[in-house]
Amino acid sequence: MYKFFFFFISFSLSAQIKGVVKDSISGEPIPYVNIWVENEAIGTTSEANGTFEIQTSAGKNLVFSVLGYQRKYLAAKENMTVLLSETTMNLKEVVLINKKATKFVEIGKTPNTIKQAFDNGPKMNAKFFPYQSSYAKTKFIQKITVYTDSKIEDALVKIHLYEVDENGFPGNELLPKELLVTIKKGVLKHSIDVSEHNLSMPENGVFASFERLLIERNKLGTKYQPYILYNFVERDFLFTFSGGKWNKMENESADVKEKMRFNEPAIYLILSN
Repeated sequence: MYKFFFFFISFSLSAQIKGVVKDSISGEPIPYVNIWVENEAIGTTSEANGTFEIQTSAGKNLVFSVLGYQRKYLAAKENMTVLLSETTMNLKEVVLINKKATKFVEIGKTPNTIKQAFDNGPKMNAKFFPYQSSYAKTKFIQKITVYTDSKIEDALVKIHLYEVDENGFPGNELLPKELLVTIKKGVLKHSIDVSEHNLSMPENGVFASFERLLIERNKLGTKYQPYILYNFVERDFLFTFSGGKWNKMENESADVKEKMRFNEPAIYLILSN
């Protein structure tokens, strides 16, 4: 008697998932939406016309997020039309003060470190700025400074400022609208003025991050521009946005609470009175 054994190998075929992201009410395309395969290091950005492509398997969850709209989770499939609903913004009262800033202080400086640029893929790293009592006299966030290395002219990026949530993670965005910044070619320092928003430095600190948009405008060969410069520093933790969520990297040893060395984005804040 012959016995036959059949081995069934289950596998999922990766495919190029295409789609478009639109406003659920107006039907207008939503540009520069952050798109991830949930819990995986695969991400992309919607183009200016709302279209996107991402390499993954049909059925896997995609995470769509952009300022001003509710985050959405959808199973990947061919020819997707993704409708996002606007969030209800709890706008804080803004008191416009007709004054000229006379005092400035730069925070987040990391002396004796070497700035270096490298390709971090679709990930975003957030830099934490703890509050200090000395900031009371210069409590307004005047400018955000970033260092970049770009091989192309007019690359487009986003800059984010986040509140600290109840778990110590990056939470809600502080800026009321997307902060899109055009980056010139070369290794450059960029100062972005946000004084019009009258943002006060939160007493539990603030996170800042740099989002490289994975769009055709920024593509050079198979890579995307620009690169942000990083400082190699000692920190208690570092937050990275990947897989559609913020992930905390820290020393997990219960016995030893030592600082770790991380590549931290070269982002600084300038405060004013």
